[in-house]
Amino acid sequence: MKPSSAFIAASWIALGAGMIGYLSGVWGSQMINSEKGYYFTVLMYGLFAVVSVQKSVRDRLEGVPVTNIYYGISWFSTILSIILLTVGLWNANLLPSEKGFYAFSFLLSLFGAIAVQKNTRDTNIVERNSSNVMQSE
Repeated sequence: MKPSSAFIAASWIALGAGMIGYLSGVWGSQMINSEKGYYFTVLMYGLFAVVSVQKSVRDRLEGVPVTNIYYGISWFSTILSIILLTVGLWNANLLPSEKGFYAFSFLLSLFGAIAVQKNTRDTNIVERNSSNVMQSE
């Protein structure tokens, strides 16, 4: 079943709001450039990791072979990205409200990436199945 337009839009909004909030916070902060690079890299790593988890979990559910090493690395990377953000924020000279802002915008970005990946995959499957039905007629 194809995801609703409202859910697709909400997923993209969550991803965009999380990323824009997080990155604008990093960009406008008084951190040195190496700290800004750290937080940017953690975000990109986290986004890639959660998309890999979503894909490998879904592949396994659909009977598509996924190696245990890839599956494990995907989960390890997701958890590691959250730990890296936590350690970075724990040691940062930021107000508690700023730390909370980064944490929640990071988690919103990860959720948005998972939802966008799921919607993209669901939409592609529906479109592929409908084109196969049209070709067989």
